[in-house]
Amino acid sequence: MNPIWGEIAGFFIIAMMIAFIGIWIWAWLPYHKRTFNALARMPMEDEDAAAIATEDKP
Repeated sequence: MNPIWGEIAGFFIIAMMIAFIGIWIWAWLPYHKRTFNALARMPMEDEDAAAIATEDKP
């Protein structure tokens, strides 16, 4: 096997680690907290809307 493959694999692993850490930091920015909280409440709001819709039907 060619020794260059070890360097390519190492570079790929470092690039993937940097991408993972970058996405992790991006997700934890305070700027996104409001959006993530709204998305977390979405399933509960859907149930309430469905309950109201079924109560309104005769």
